[in-house]
Amino acid sequence: MSKGKILVVDDEPSARSALAELLRAENYEIETAGDGFKALGRMQESTPDLVLTDLNMPGMDGVELLRKVKEDNAGLPVVLMTAFAGVETAVSAMRDGAEDYLTKPLNTDELLIVLARAIDAAKLRREAAELRGRLKERYSFANIVGSSQEMQRVFKSVAQIAPSRATVLLTGESGTGKELVAAAVHQHSPRAAGPFVKLHCAALAESLLESELFGHERGAYTGADRKREGRFEQAHGGTLFLDEIGEISLSTQVKLLRVLQEREFERVGGSQTVRVDVRVIAATNRDLKEMVAAGTFREDLFYRLNVINLTLPSLRHRPSDVPALAMHFLKRYADENAKSVTTISPDALSQLTSYPWPGNVRELENVIERAVVLAEGDGIGLQHLPQELAAVSRRSGPPPIPGSTLDELERFAILKTMESVGGATSKAAEILGISVRKIQYKLQEYSGAPKSRGVADTTRESDDSSTDG
Repeated sequence: MSKGKILVVDDEPSARSALAELLRAENYEIETAGDGFKALGRMQESTPDLVLTDLNMPGMDGVELLRKVKEDNAGLPVVLMTAFAGVETAVSAMRDGAEDYLTKPLNTDELLIVLARAIDAAKLRREAAELRGRLKERYSFANIVGSSQEMQRVFKSVAQIAPSRATVLLTGESGTGKELVAAAVHQHSPRAAGPFVKLHCAALAESLLESELFGHERGAYTGADRKREGRFEQAHGGTLFLDEIGEISLSTQVKLLRVLQEREFERVGGSQTVRVDVRVIAATNRDLKEMVAAGTFREDLFYRLNVINLTLPSLRHRPSDVPALAMHFLKRYADENAKSVTTISPDALSQLTSYPWPGNVRELENVIERAVVLAEGDGIGLQHLPQELAAVSRRSGPPPIPGSTLDELERFAILKTMESVGGATSKAAEILGISVRKIQYKLQEYSGAPKSRGVADTTRESDDSSTDG
């Protein structure tokens, strides 16, 4: 198996041939060039994993070749070969981006070590760049899907708070996308080049949680056989996302409060103070104000965390976003599973839209992933959806279909929205973009109750207003 492709550049034919023979014996693919110009021509035909070039060559020397290579491919490693007299020039070339240099006559062992290390380092840099790219794509605004008023407010808030260093508290039901929003805040902040470190606080016992947060010294407890950095140290210069912050104990809350106030702590079992520069984003699905009143969450910590509060809406409060989310997940999982699924049938889409989604966006994502895996053709149909979705749809009645009158579509939209918000007319009015009075008027109409003159009159006034929907 090839260890990589190397382009050997040397104006001495015998030295060039000897190097090529040696490296081929070590399972490298080798191409050769007699000068810098020929090397650039070779690279237009195929890109090597490394360029190994002599420093002193007529026409274009190794330093000029290095600069030309870096102009076209900054990540391609270049190793220079030079006689002892050219070491100073080679060292200077490393400041221009050379990976390393070797002195002639070459030491075979040193040569092989330097080449292997340079190729591995370049590979790791490429992989890291790809991972960062995928992370940025995953957590870009494009992946926080929604055109509803609630989600537009979320987008606006993320754009406003991302540039600051203020602590953020994300609240909302489980599955509403708090981690996604936290990562989007990080990716659009000045800390984007730093680490984004996550910790699920509810998943660890108290003793382990403290070690995970602050690290520990060797011998701090049974099994601590070496020093270990905690999540705060790992997130230095970046962002730490603490999920389910409401689950941490009062004793850990005290230590967390100190870090937020002083930006310093001691590792478990240690006495040395560690200072960090970390932005904290916390999330919870619990009511921290109620916990403060009950004495299970510190009031001072709550106010430290709640500098900026962003509440994420549940999916049942933004049913208009379900179709776009469903297609977003369909594309992702079709790509991941190498399947040609591209559509969702109207009946299946209606069923998805009418379901209340108690598990929020996470539940919808799981349903679409399952449907993509089960789909045999290019589309998702009713048969690919879980039975519980159909059961809920039957209880709530059939959704409107093409051919329905505008009154029927309006009736369905109002009743389903009222159901999804638990009967809160003000919330339903906000989602639908109409007045509360109009919803009250329509509900009376649907129930068959006689309409009062006051309600009818005020509704007409609202309908005439340019500010009502």
